[in-house]
Amino acid sequence: MWRLAFLCVVSALSVSWARPRLAPLSHEMVNFINKANTTWKAGHNFRDVDYSYVKRLCGTLLKGPKLPVMVQYADDVKLPTNFDAREQWPNCPTLKEIRDQGSCGSCWAFGAAEAISDRICVHSNAKVSVEISAQDLLSCCDSCGMGCNGGYPSAAWSFWNSDGLVTGGLYNSHVGCRPYTIEPCEHHVNGSRPPCTGEGGDTPNCDMSCEPGYSPSYKQDKHFGKTSYSVPSNQKDIMKELFKNGPVEAAFTVYEDFLLYKSGVYQHVSGSALGGHAIKILGWGEENSVPYWLAANSWNTDWGDNGYFKILREIKKAEALVMRNLYWKLSASDLLSLWKCSTASLCNELKMKLQQYCTG
Repeated sequence: MWRLAFLCVVSALSVSWARPRLAPLSHEMVNFINKANTTWKAGHNFRDVDYSYVKRLCGTLLKGPKLPVMVQYADDVKLPTNFDAREQWPNCPTLKEIRDQGSCGSCWAFGAAEAISDRICVHSNAKVSVEISAQDLLSCCDSCGMGCNGGYPSAAWSFWNSDGLVTGGLYNSHVGCRPYTIEPCEHHVNGSRPPCTGEGGDTPNCDMSCEPGYSPSYKQDKHFGKTSYSVPSNQKDIMKELFKNGPVEAAFTVYEDFLLYKSGVYQHVSGSALGGHAIKILGWGEENSVPYWLAANSWNTDWGDNGYFKILREIKKAEALVMRNLYWKLSASDLLSLWKCSTASLCNELKMKLQQYCTG
């Protein structure tokens, strides 16, 4: 037994040596990732921003209420190798929109509002196209959590069913009943936005009225969902749901290296966990034989690949047993899809096998 324990300690030490502690958002971390010959490229998305600001962006509470599982029997659906909802439903403009949550941990509300907006258009055959208000969800859903300080994606979808949501576009857009009121900030050195800090971004008040000049009334502008549910944690079930009904919301643990994503298929390489983060998944595919989910972030178009990113979709069983710290929750207008996944490790096969003994 002591020999096994010693091997586990050696394995843990060797893993820490393989991943040196690098300063978040630093040139050293960017260079380390790009030299690792992994599946993605790193670069600077945030310059001269407070670390507290980027940490605050991760406002999704991963452990919370669950929705019932909906089992669908659709084995006859032929799924393409690559799928992009923007191409499948080109007449739905919200599918192409990247939002900005500002200095607020409202990602849980943004992911829901974005996917709901898309699905309203998809299910109406593009006859109804609205921007559902992240502001209304963020400020009025008491059961969703703590507003800018974190919330539950599943509760957001339940709120849409029970209380409904009004329309509302981006900051200062004057689109819809309740546009977003938290100002975007400047991720880069030179720009017109104010600097990004960890301060501010207080949860807005729940004002049950539309902005001046908008019609119809707040009550008349409400949109309601019929039902929300989970699908089994199976890639094909999730893909079938996307293919049939449109984008879904997802939440996962963000690591410091994710902040530096520029292109390729993201998987964790370096850095510590920052917190839970919610986004919208709108497709899947393969890049250089690496399977991925295609997703839209809510950190404006300055971040990543014009606001979008790809994240590893398929993993080896051994890695799944070792790296258990990445958890996904997918949701949509009639759905909250649930999926457990993991990131690829830089460890070799021997180290992973030893870690399996240590982690059970």
